[in-house]
Amino acid sequence: MRRLIYRALRAVSALDHWLRERLTPAGWLALGAAGTAAAVGLDTNQTVTYRAFTFLAALLALSYLASLLFRARVDSRRELPRYATAGEPCVYRVVLANRGARALVDATVRERFRDPRPAREEWLRAREPGEERRNWWDRTVGYFRWRWLIERRLPRDIEAAALGPLAPGERRELRLAFTPRRRGRIELAGLTVSRTDPLGLVRGLACVPLPAHLIALPRRYRLPEIALPGRRKFQPGGVSFAASVGDSEEFLALRDYRPGDPLHRVHWKSYARTGRPVVREYQDEFFERHALVLDTGSRHGEDATFEDAVALAASFVYTLDTHECLLDLLFVGPAAAMQAAGGGIFAYTAGRGQLQSEHMLEVLAAAMPSEPGAFSGLSRAVIARRESLSSVILILLSWDEERRRLAAALHATGAEVRVLLVCAPGEAPAEPPPGVLPLVAGRIEQGLAGLR
Repeated sequence: MRRLIYRALRAVSALDHWLRERLTPAGWLALGAAGTAAAVGLDTNQTVTYRAFTFLAALLALSYLASLLFRARVDSRRELPRYATAGEPCVYRVVLANRGARALVDATVRERFRDPRPAREEWLRAREPGEERRNWWDRTVGYFRWRWLIERRLPRDIEAAALGPLAPGERRELRLAFTPRRRGRIELAGLTVSRTDPLGLVRGLACVPLPAHLIALPRRYRLPEIALPGRRKFQPGGVSFAASVGDSEEFLALRDYRPGDPLHRVHWKSYARTGRPVVREYQDEFFERHALVLDTGSRHGEDATFEDAVALAASFVYTLDTHECLLDLLFVGPAAAMQAAGGGIFAYTAGRGQLQSEHMLEVLAAAMPSEPGAFSGLSRAVIARRESLSSVILILLSWDEERRRLAAALHATGAEVRVLLVCAPGEAPAEPPPGVLPLVAGRIEQGLAGLR
């Protein structure tokens, strides 16, 4: 049964895409009028509206046949920006050259995206935010879940650009734009050059293959003036060790061997060249190190609350100055990554020669919800770093005893701790716990005014 429903949804989506791509507004009007005339004129003895259906259907058929005569041979080059931002227009340049023998007149150019229809396993596994509130039929058929999966892949406000008269061999530069609906990877398949038939009902299409992809970064909020006070702490191993695991240290110089130096520090090449033991000397460093902890344990999947939590984390990554300090980003990956990533804990470090903030934002663009119970592993990972942290920002999706213990343990080390609790509308605590700033999804910037 599910397999049959899936095939039906794919077929309906393909037909819907074909009609939206081919029909002009006048074509949609003609199609709607033809359908109405056909429904009303079923009894040909009582009404003559079937004649209107025949006339409109003939017009649409002739327009479609005329649209098939459109041909366009063009070379294209797209100049994409490095990143886009969810919810903000992405404007870029496209250069087209007419390689045909005839001039292109009254044509338009539009971006074409990869097939957004999900695989059957993804459709069965996914859960639309708020799906539990739908009736039994909607949950069983899964149409709204299907539409949600498609829409989250496709940008909105996809603008077409008029090409104008383009003589053979001529080049022209156009500006196209679209607005990503959400963060993540956007797959582009190519460009579509179209021209309306003489009756103005159906578009003739010419597809230009031009595959590419673009990363849409999470949207960001304006943060108030915020300083992360905290004393400089000893960082074992220095900067080179700041984002790695092991006992490596920051290399300073070579010196003669002294009794008691460990053998693994002997520089064997210098020993062989000079004939006397030489060891590597390292320096210890003190600097500020901050942690940004994102709670991804969502019971409702990628709903508005989860997206606002990711956007809030991206706002801190984008705003905080990491030229003279380190910023650790820690969160739990999805259940599928639990084994591949050592329990699903992802940790990235920016600043002082480590990752750039753009790379951290790209990581957040791919963040996905995890099981709520996976927070215990994240808590242990943060506690393991507590002695080297100057301050910690906790972005939480819920408040329970385990999260309270994490905040208390971090406070006990002397680190500055800020706890931001992102809640769905109507679920914010009437009396928030001490030291916890509640933020309501959809009104994040207003709530950030209380952040100090």
